[in-house]
Parts: sequence; structure tokens; C-alpha cells
Amino acid sequence: MADKRILVTRSSMPPLEEYVAEIAPLWESHWLTNMGVKHQQLEADLKRYLGVDEIALFTNGHNALECVLEAMGLRGKVITTPFTFASTTHAIVRKGLEPVFADVREGDYTLDPEKIEELIDDETCAIVPVHVYGNLCDVDAIWDIAKRHHLKVIYDAAHAFGVRREGVSAASFGDASMFSFHATKVFNTIEGGAVCFRDANLKKLLEQWKNFGIMGPEDVEYVGGNAKMNEFCAAMGICNLRHVDDEIAKRRIVAERYWERLEGIPGVRLSRPAPGITPNYAYMPVVFEDECGTTRDEVFLALRERSIFSRKYFYPLVSDYACYRGRFDSSKTPVAQHVADRVLTLPMAADLPLDDVDRICDVIDELASR
Repeated sequence: MADKRILVTRSSMPPLEEYVAEIAPLWESHWLTNMGVKHQQLEADLKRYLGVDEIALFTNGHNALECVLEAMGLRGKVITTPFTFASTTHAIVRKGLEPVFADVREGDYTLDPEKIEELIDDETCAIVPVHVYGNLCDVDAIWDIAKRHHLKVIYDAAHAFGVRREGVSAASFGDASMFSFHATKVFNTIEGGAVCFRDANLKKLLEQWKNFGIMGPEDVEYVGGNAKMNEFCAAMGICNLRHVDDEIAKRRIVAERYWERLEGIPGVRLSRPAPGITPNYAYMPVVFEDECGTTRDEVFLALRERSIFSRKYFYPLVSDYACYRGRFDSSKTPVAQHVADRVLTLPMAADLPLDDVDRICDVIDELASR
């Protein structure tokens, strides 16, 4: 019998009857989009869960990031990381800004504060760090640098929903934090995203931007976009938020089984939560160092042959994408390059059976022990 397929992730969903009950009123109201009742409820629910005063919902995290960059009126250079998903850099470029890549830290793959300051010049306007795999950046050091140089800090927190440091939500750091609610994330609205922010004056601008810049029935003051979360996505978010803590608890069991099985294999580097961090167990990244008995690519192929689908996440570096070729030199970010060439994210989901985790680890152990 052929091996069953194990995907790199699996979307969390509420019980069908719960979602049906949540969307049933839409058949009476016929209000399907344009910041309706479900949108307003999810916004309020998220404020409570994340412990923030200001939030705006969007069709996806990418639009949310583009919108906040534009709403802040940024011009010039933005220091960011090449070890990220395409969206981070694309949003910066699409808003007419120039990305400047700083290297990452070896321990958690987030932007290295010690590499930021040397890249700041008179054209620098902001820092866009990424909480990679849910590992929080050194938010204090980055904030100190930004304040000294009068820069904005906008976090790409797509991986960090539910993550807390000493009880404080990841949504609270910087001038703004963008979250993705894509189907593959720890918390999803099918498709969706949000921006949490400090400056209450941004709220009106963000709401207008995602609705074409419309100020009133006969008044469109600037060129906005269309990025409104619809009511069905908001309803999915309302349901999933009720269960997200249970989902994270289930993910913890899966993560701990991986760590138990893979810890101690020579050349296999794992990513553990830092002290004081309440993690969300969003991903299971493994770096296969040169002293390991196998390589990242060999493990990737061996798993695929068994219908187990891992992901080289993030490979290649954004600075090596064809669309940016010739603009950047990845050798200037050697730690990021090293990790990108060796990292593999293993299947991770709240309902991933531990027997499947053992199957995956058996393959790695066998290859690494050659």
C-alpha cells in the first residue's frame, strides 16, 4: 500500500456546525463585505486576544503590510532581512522603497541588531524586521536603534500570532506589526491579515486605503486599494479564535516529540523558544550542518519519496530571487546564506499524529547515521 501523504502543514478549522451557525445570519442580512457585523466582531475579539488598542483587518497580510508602509508616508531606504518570504521585500519595493539587507542571528534567524546600525544613512526611514518561525526579534535593541535614528519599526509578524514575551503580545512591539491569517498559519481566516499599530491617527487612513481611498459617497481624496476582509473570512476567524489556544497546545505536543527524537543527532540544529517566550509552535525548522551525515536536500528527497512533504523555507534568499538579480550581494549576509542553504521545515500541524512524527524522524536519523 502506498504511503499516505503528509503535507508540510494542515489548516486548522472549527467544527462545521460552529462555522455554519456563525455565517447563518448572513443569509438574512445579505451583508457580505464592507466591514459588516462579523468584521467588527473579529476586530474586537482580536483586540482583546492580542492586548492592543488599535487594529485594522485586511484581505491578506501582504496588503496589510503595503498599506501600513504607505500610510506612514515612508520614503527612502528600509533595512530588512533577506531570510523571509517574498511578501516582506515585495511590499517594500512595491511602495517605492529601497530594501537594504542586514544579516540575521545564528540562534533564531531574526534580524541581527548589531548589523543594522552600520547600514543606516541619511536616506534610511524604517526598519522592517521579521519574527521568523515565530522566534521574536530582539525588540528592545531594535527599538533603541530606531529611536536614536528617528526611524519607524514595522514588524512582519506573520509567523508570530499568539507569541508573547513575558506575557506581552508580539503585536505590541514597534510602531506597527503585520499579521497574516492565511490558511496555513496558526490562526487563520482562510485568507486574511491585520495591522496592529500605536498611532491611533492611522486608523482612519488604513480603513480608507483598503476601500479605494473613499472618504464619502462623493469624495475620493487619494488613490487607495481594495483590501477589505469579507464576512465569511471574518466569521472563520471568530470561530478559529475560540480554539486557537487549544490548537497551540496540540502543536506543542508535536514540537516536543520532534525535539525529543532529533535532539543529539550530530549536525542537526533545532530552533527552541528563547527564555521568557510563550511560543506558538508555528513551524519546525531544522538546519543540517556540514558535520551531519546527510544534507538538507538528501533529507528533502528521501521524505518526498515516502510522500512526506517538507519545505526549504526560506530558500533561496530574497536577495537571490530572479526578480532582484544583480541588485544585491548575498555574500554580505553570510549567516542568512548559510541557513538558507541548509534549512528544512518539517511537517507541523495541531493534528499531526505522533506516529507520523516518528516516521519523519526515523528517516532523518537513518540518513544522519550513515
